[in-house]
Parts: sequence; structure tokens; C-alpha cells
Amino acid sequence: AYMFQDCTALASAPVLPAKTLADYCYAYMFQDCTALASAPVLPATILKDDDYCYAYMFGGCTALTSAPALPATTLADSCYYSMFRGCTALVSAPALPATTLEYYCYLGMFRGCTALTSAPALPAITLKYYCYYFMFRDCTALVSPPALPATTLADSCYSNMFDGCTALTSAPALPATTSVYYCYLGMFRGCTALTSA
Repeated sequence: AYMFQDCTALASAPVLPAKTLADYCYAYMFQDCTALASAPVLPATILKDDDYCYAYMFGGCTALTSAPALPATTLADSCYYSMFRGCTALVSAPALPATTLEYYCYLGMFRGCTALTSAPALPAITLKYYCYYFMFRDCTALVSPPALPATTLADSCYSNMFDGCTALTSAPALPATTSVYYCYLGMFRGCTALTSA
């Protein structure tokens, strides 16, 4: 955690071959490495109990244009928390194959990624508290949202998910028939181009 934080001349990352992670192991590792142009391979497929393992890992890496593959299908609480927050050059997002989410797992993951034009598929049908909170907040180039197939919601699951996405012109279908506390709170707040709901 924090190993290379603020190393503003660092242009490449070391190999990170670990497949078994631990709490906070890579948290903030490259935060604000503003010259980092490419990310290392992250091969772990099971993040169970590895809370915050990738939290803020590339936060503020403003030269990063592509994200590493994230093959994990078993997640952990807050595992991708703000992982790419403020990566203003990031143009594409990695696939997110997990169908069962955990608490805060995608919270703020792409917040402030102002070059991101499309979202990854989000196939999850089992949600958890705050799982998508602020996930795409202020992604001002995002023009279309992903499908959101879950029919059973969790408290605050979609709160502020697309807050400030000023290029978003359409909303996804929301098939759930029973709502829970704050599930849609601020979901499309400030989406000034949204013409249909």
C-alpha cells in the first residue's frame, strides 16, 4: 500500500504476479503517478476477504489510457473502491464479470474519468449495500449506460451512480419491482442531457 504514491516521474509499473491478495495490499500503490501510462497485469481471480485490495490503486494517474483486465469473479468488500478515480485519460473500462457483488465493491471506481465514453457490462444480479455508489460520477463523456439486470436491490445500491454524467442521453431499464432504502438516490443527478427515463 502507498508504495509508489506521488512518484510523478514513474512511467511504468513493476510486474505484480500475485494471485492471492490481502487486505489493502495494493491500495493507493500508484496514486497520483501522473506519468504512468500503462498498468501491470492483475491476475487474481478470487478477492474474497481481500478488503480494499485495489482501492485507489491508480487514483489520479492522469496519463493512464487503458485499464488492466480484472478477471475476478469473486469480489471482496470495497475491492475496487475508487480504483481509477480521476484517471482523466482513461478511454475504456475493463470487463467486470462478477455476478455477485459485495459491500462498496465498485464505489467511485471510475469517478471523474472524463474521457470514458462507454461503461463496462454489469451482469450482477446479486447486489450489496452501496455497491455502485458514485461509480461513474462526473464521467462527463459517458453517453450510454450499461444494462442493470438485477431485480432484487440493496440499500443505496445505485445511489449517485451517474451523478454529473452530463453527456448521458438515455437511462437503463430498471426492472426491480420492490425498492429499498435510498436504492436510486441521486442516480441521475445533474444528467443535463438525459431526455428519457
